[in-house]
Amino acid sequence: MEGSMAQINHVEGEEEYVLLDLDDVCVRADIPANAPYVLSGLDTVKPVLVIGDLKLIGEYQETMGTCYIFSEGDGAPTVTCSETKPSETNVFKDKQFLDPKQAPSKQVKPIASLHKILKFKLVSEDQNEMAEGVTTSFS
Repeated sequence: MEGSMAQINHVEGEEEYVLLDLDDVCVRADIPANAPYVLSGLDTVKPVLVIGDLKLIGEYQETMGTCYIFSEGDGAPTVTCSETKPSETNVFKDKQFLDPKQAPSKQVKPIASLHKILKFKLVSEDQNEMAEGVTTSFS
């Protein structure tokens, strides 16, 4: 799931995290990495996210349980010692042997838990006019 996390402060000292789900948007629009954005209305029913010329409208969805967010980093290399004899134990004491067949390990750490997902969709022209309160009549 493509997305990022937003943090909402309800009460001083109490934090709530929300996952910003951009799956539907990323399929239709190319959003460059590190693009500037404006996120407004997190405390409303339909928050708005503007990324460049794209205007997105969000809708909160409750999760079926608690979602956990993890960060991933490089883990310590796995040391493999194959059958050392007693006389070799001291020789290889401070050396590390890496298994070339083993994939590099990753270390994950929990960052936060969340109970809400904010799913964003592209705003069409009709929705955009309604969101801005502008009505256009054709004669």
